[in-house]
This record gives sequence, C-alpha cells and structure tokens, in this order.
Amino acid sequence: MRRKDREMSEAFGLSVIDEAPFGTLSINDSDSEVPYAVPLSIVRSDDLLFFHAARSGKKHELFRNHTPVRIVFVGHAKVPDLFSEKALASEVRDGRADTLLSKVFTTEYRSAIVVGTIRLLDREREPALFKEALHLISEKYTPDKMAYFEAAFASGAKKTDVFEVKIESITAKRKQFSSTGEELKWQKAME
Repeated sequence: MRRKDREMSEAFGLSVIDEAPFGTLSINDSDSEVPYAVPLSIVRSDDLLFFHAARSGKKHELFRNHTPVRIVFVGHAKVPDLFSEKALASEVRDGRADTLLSKVFTTEYRSAIVVGTIRLLDREREPALFKEALHLISEKYTPDKMAYFEAAFASGAKKTDVFEVKIESITAKRKQFSSTGEELKWQKAME
C-alpha cells in the first residue's frame, strides 16, 4: 500500500465489509483479455463472505472452486465540506491553493480489499450452511422483511446458488478529516 499513513487495521476492514452496500468481485477471465468484475450483494460471517447468484451464466463459468478472487468494498464515501465560500476565497487569495487539492477536491472514504478463494456451496451436502448464508444475506439487505424469509426460501432456493469466499488477506484504508479539517491518520485513529 503506497499511502501507509492511511492504512487501517484488519478489524477496520471487516467493519467496512459489513457497512458496504456491495462489493465488486474480480476474477481472471481466460476467455478475455480483461478481468471479469461484477458488483455483488455480499455478507460476511467471521472470515467467510457469501453471495447468491442464478444457477447459470457467466459467473458459473468463471467461479470454479478454489479460484482466487479479489473483492473491493467501499463504505463511507463523500466529498468533505470543510470550508465556507469565504474561507475558500481567502485560501486562494492568500496563495494557499494547495488546500483546494488536499481538502476540497478530494474524497473521504473507507475501503477494504479482500483476497480469497471462491467455492460453490453444495446445497445437498451443506443444506444448513446454504440456508444460513441466504438468511444472512436477507438480514443484511431486507431486515424488515425477514418474516417472509421462509416463504421466499421455499420458493426460490432451487433457482439460487450460493458462493462462499474464504478471506485469506484483507487490507483497509481511509481518508477522513476531523471537525477542525485535519486529516486523521492511522496514528491519530489509534489515540
């Protein structure tokens, strides 16, 4: 990681996964000159990630058991609003335009990158894990509809596959400013 001052802990990275609305999974595509990448609704349980997919299609062609994958998660992301118009004009007028690049034309973010291996859950040999993974996904994305989970599961489970990614490594970083406009670095985050 180039910006070590923004590197965060593994626990921070796991929290980014939990808050992120989706993760983008990338995998080598031997039939193409470019990698295959797809955004997915992903849920985490300890060091395992789960997502569901239809039982056919490009994902099934590429997602073979024990194939290495990389998944990028972005949690919080926004442009900071640290200065009034008057303060910005003063920065420019007083020759401090570098402030514009570092604190205005920038983005605060929380991100995590996971490297792992993928496998298709075997619905016949692992029925409890298969159902639990779908339950976890549903709890994350439709928590107010869980009273209907059993009916949805009974109706759709035969049309759905669930994939698991074992987290082998995780890196995380953030860019965030304090209320006084100072960038919070890793060392400051630990204080």
